[in-house]
Amino acid sequence: MYLIFGGLTTVVSFVFYFLSSWVFGLPAWLSSVVSWIFAVTFAFITNKIYVFRSETKTKESTIKEAALFFGARLASMLINAAIMLVFVDWFDMNEPLFFLIGQIFVMIFNYVAAKLVIFRK
Repeated sequence: MYLIFGGLTTVVSFVFYFLSSWVFGLPAWLSSVVSWIFAVTFAFITNKIYVFRSETKTKESTIKEAALFFGARLASMLINAAIMLVFVDWFDMNEPLFFLIGQIFVMIFNYVAAKLVIFRK
């Protein structure tokens, strides 16, 4: 399930990244941030409900879970933004390729964080 929803999250991320970058002309690092906001929101909902089947009992526990999730995703967003800044903005390398490479690192990091920290039973 994580791969399915991870793939869909990647699609959401790609769509918002390329809309930001190619349609609105934002720099690669900022487009990564915009795509992150939309992708993480989608990922939290789908991971909570379908992947890890987390059933929080209180509003506070849901907020804690969301804060941990968004915090871990913030760390992974910084990894992706750094990759885009260095390889695309500074060295003018292949933008789609390095976006994909960044997403691979992000998916691995996110799974480990979700499994071991956020949604652990």
